[in-house]
Amino acid sequence: MTKAERETLLREKLEEKKAFDAAFRSGSADGRGDVQDGFGAKYIAGVDEVGRGPLAGPVVAACVVLPENFDVPGVDDSKKLSEKKREALYDEIMSRALAVGIGSADNRMIDEINILQATKVAMRQAVDQAERMLEERMLEEGTGTDDHPAISHILFDAMTIEEIQIPQTSIIKGDAKSLSIGAASIVAKVTRDREMREYHKLYPDYGFDSNKGYGTKAHYEGIRRCGITPIHRKSFLKDMKNMV
Repeated sequence: MTKAERETLLREKLEEKKAFDAAFRSGSADGRGDVQDGFGAKYIAGVDEVGRGPLAGPVVAACVVLPENFDVPGVDDSKKLSEKKREALYDEIMSRALAVGIGSADNRMIDEINILQATKVAMRQAVDQAERMLEERMLEEGTGTDDHPAISHILFDAMTIEEIQIPQTSIIKGDAKSLSIGAASIVAKVTRDREMREYHKLYPDYGFDSNKGYGTKAHYEGIRRCGITPIHRKSFLKDMKNMV
């Protein structure tokens, strides 16, 4: 595939993902858009998380509200992108997004309430932060209202959170279908990866800079040699015999 062909393909995928989100913005997505009378423009938020599977470190969630005219190709499920590409897209998203929220639940919370509930805590934090940021932006622009939340619909990647009162839709493999969820996936991934690289400086025997806390051979060997660190999830390490 030539460079021109790759660029054309990326542009086509961008338009497909924008159209996916636009269906919720307009209320045409199988009737799930919940258009609010008198509210005006719809603000669609995408939410995703990273770090549910590692043996160490936090689970991190991001909530991203993109403008309708966001035109940066390449946004996708963060796992499909190289680190260099994720970093470049992260900068574009952070500079162009209308609002970004980041939430985190550390290993102690994961051990205390389990990974699913900790993920939901991180997601609620991310949504709350993005909601506040968007509210402040709308007040500055004179478009705010007390009648409705700033975010009018949330797209989650395979998750629902009943405690959040904003209308929401759970989308299987949403980070590959929705531009907003894909953007959130990238923000969450880059944020967590940077944090794990910092942890590597404190605990250099586990390969956190490369494995990001996942159960690689080098990570298991580090645990056997040096024991666990303060950022390890003890509930994930109950049976050391299964570590291969």
